[in-house]
Amino acid sequence: MKYLLEIVIYIIALVISLIIVVKSADVFVDNLVDIGSALGISQIILGVTASAIGTSLPEFGSALIATLSGSVDIGVGTVIGSNIWNIAGILGISATVAGVIRTNKQGLTRDWMMTLITGLILLFFMFFGDINWIASIVMITVYCFYLWLLIKAERKNKQETVVDEKDRDFRSMDQISPEKKSINKKTIGFTILGLLGLIVGCRILVFSAVELASIAGIPEMIMGLFTLAIGTSIPELVVTLSSAMKGLHDLSIGTVLGSNTFNILIGIGIPALVMSVPVEPLSLSFDAPVMIFVTILLMVLIRTGKMKLNRIGGIILIATYISYAILRIFIFS
Repeated sequence: MKYLLEIVIYIIALVISLIIVVKSADVFVDNLVDIGSALGISQIILGVTASAIGTSLPEFGSALIATLSGSVDIGVGTVIGSNIWNIAGILGISATVAGVIRTNKQGLTRDWMMTLITGLILLFFMFFGDINWIASIVMITVYCFYLWLLIKAERKNKQETVVDEKDRDFRSMDQISPEKKSINKKTIGFTILGLLGLIVGCRILVFSAVELASIAGIPEMIMGLFTLAIGTSIPELVVTLSSAMKGLHDLSIGTVLGSNTFNILIGIGIPALVMSVPVEPLSLSFDAPVMIFVTILLMVLIRTGKMKLNRIGGIILIATYISYAILRIFIFS
């Protein structure tokens, strides 16, 4: 009876903390963007980072808190598990429900290649054992390079838009950008509140997950790979499914691929800068290779569907995730 009561309490804490984390991430990003605009930070920079980073904050916060509190398996598991779920689960569900997700070749190639390279970088450093500060510096540098590519592409699109409108209503890039706004105390307060909510929420999330895993005899890596990975990926699921249903196909795939890149390069890169992140043998031999496999599978399905991820492709992705979950939980755990 005692253990049952504890399990119920920890499950409630897990659910509540998950809601706090997701909502706090939303509040934090929205108000941070407002502050950035008021300070005159380029809308291009804010635009190319807000969606992917904003939806990835729960994973990043959980991974960082888990690593710093000594629950490294949960941290790494949350990142790798989220990336597998994002592609095989979220895109699979979105394509199955929406019927089709279209994409453009240029954006897909850039973002997909970056996601694949990111996965290979992680796998490469995992071969050497613990992921240390050297790997961290490489990961953070690669992410900065990726941001530069995104900013460059966005500027090009902005310039092309200006050229197209030149005959009708010529406006300079400065004129296109919105006017600066003043920073009010409410915006600063909500930013701090969102950040505090993330910190506290992630701490409770990790603690309740560790305790549940301990009571139920579930390995922490499994808890990270599935329970926390799927839970912290709720923002990606909402954005991706909503975008697919509204026909905003590039945003659907872009959010997932951008989130996957951020999850590894920053979600593991930042914690590794503070302390070495141990690598579980099964993560090296099974979880990370599966992550790379589903990334390649996504491109194969899109290419086969003539630059579209159709319902059949979505079903294949969902079946792949279910197969992975069964193998990981019941065979290899």
